[in-house]
Order: sequence, then C-alpha cells, then structure tokens
Amino acid sequence: MNGPLISVIMGVYNQWDTDALERAVRSVLDQSLRNFEFIIWDDGSEDKAASALKKLPELDDRIILAGRDENRGLAFSLNECIKLAKGKYIARMDADDECLPERFARQVAFLENNPGYAWCGTGAELFDENGVWGCRFMPEVPEKKDYYRFSPYIHPSVMFRKEVFDSFAGYLEENETYRCEDYEIFMRLMQKGLKGYNIPEPLFRYHECNASYRSRNLKNRFNEARVRAYGYRKMGILFPFGWIHVLRPIIACIVPSGLIAAIKRREGKRAQAKRESLNAAEPGDGEQIIEVSEYRAQDPCILGSYRRMSS
Repeated sequence: MNGPLISVIMGVYNQWDTDALERAVRSVLDQSLRNFEFIIWDDGSEDKAASALKKLPELDDRIILAGRDENRGLAFSLNECIKLAKGKYIARMDADDECLPERFARQVAFLENNPGYAWCGTGAELFDENGVWGCRFMPEVPEKKDYYRFSPYIHPSVMFRKEVFDSFAGYLEENETYRCEDYEIFMRLMQKGLKGYNIPEPLFRYHECNASYRSRNLKNRFNEARVRAYGYRKMGILFPFGWIHVLRPIIACIVPSGLIAAIKRREGKRAQAKRESLNAAEPGDGEQIIEVSEYRAQDPCILGSYRRMSS
C-alpha cells in the first residue's frame, strides 16, 4: 500500500515532564509493527515545553510535529492531526502514557479480521511514579448500559478505522465537551450504529496517579453531566436509570478526592490480582503474540519537519 498503514495522533499542551514525554514517544517508535506515521500536535505550548517537542523529530523520521501558537484544546488538536493523517488506521496516544510493543500489531490484526468493528481499544496496566500498581479491563463488546458508569474505552489505547472520520464528524470542539471528548464521540458513533471492541489484554500503560482524581473542577463536572444527559437521550437510555448516572460527576464533586483515589486503587489492584491468578491457573494459555510481517520503516510521505502555523 502507498503511505503508512497507521497514523498515530497525539495532542500535547505543556508537557513539562520531558522524561515521560520521551518514554511515551519511544514506546510508539518501538512498536513491532513499524509502518506508521506519528503526528504530534503542539497545542500552543509555552516556550520551554515547545522546545522539548521540537527535538522529537530528531528521534525518528516518522515523526511529524505540527501546531498552532494558541491553545485550542484536545479535541481541536486531534481533529487537526486527523486532517494530516494518511494512514488506513488512526491510533490514539497521550504524552504521559506508554504502549507495550505488540499494541499496534494486535489491534491491526483484530481490525483486519473483524470488519464489523469500527474501532478497537485494549486493556491497560496502571502506573505512577512508583511503577505499575494495577490493571484496568473494559467490556469486550460494550453495550449501551456500559456507558452508565464511564466511557467503556480507554481513549488513548484506541485504534480507529480512518473511514470513521471520513464519514462522520470528528471530535466536538465545544466548551461543554472539554475533558470528556472521548465519552461524547463514542456515544455519538454508537448512535450511528458503529461498534467498538476491547482486546482483553494489557497492551497499554495508562498513567494514573493521585493527582489524576483532583483534575476536574465543578464546571467540567457539570459539562460532563450535560454530555451524559444528551448522549443517553440519543441512545434511548436516559430513563429510568440514566438520570442517576447523569448526576455521578456532580456527586463526585462532594466526595473527597482521596476516597475516589482509594476506590480506584482498590479496583485496579483487584483487576491485577485477578489477571495474575488466571495466568497462574492456566500457564499454558498465556498471552498469544500474533506474528505480523515486517513493514517498511521508511516512507516518502513521512515528514520530519516542524510545522507551526499562526492562528
């Protein structure tokens, strides 16, 4: 095929932890499936953070760095990356997470063999500054009820078919969807009759520390409640139980962040213990690595230059 098989897209704004940024980028570059372009959008980072981003194309000529001088938010950044993308598949990535080496190979193999699914996520190991502390696994084939508690996909682990964005609008660039862009788009795509899948294996490492549970203010919580209410109504699941879950993000405002962190930690550690127990019980049925032929690492459409556009 002409051009890359995968376009990896990552929006970045003021990633001050340059070590985490480099680990995230190298985890993409170290994928066993190598036919991809890596589009990184600088969403108006301040000078020091922008300087770190400008060095990234030196690591690999598959990296495309582009951006604007103003901060427009993650939804805008991802939509701009999608406009530049030339791949058959669109793989999400965040600047503080990490991919395990077989992530892309496993997701491409699934999507190639299962044309009825429009996107594919994975399970994840959860880590912080002390290392991996838990796991998170999502429903394999999420149903409408799975949207009640939270989005049933780990957003930065997801790989989409590019045609999804050719046929439907991308991420909504609205104040009301800030910090819940993924929740909104998955509900909207499901309303259109599209299906997603989650590979029940940890092919991704998701950064989740105690500060993660304090990052949403009251305004963002109310916006999430509005997104839930609108999405549930469109999906036909608002009544009678949907309203209870519409109120979840607002109720979370009065719950101490330490208690939320403790609950999340317990869930993550329980999932990790269950996985280890299953692996110990079935030593012969460990993770299966799908053999994928070596793809070309170089492609003439991959650019290594930094393109910053004025607003």
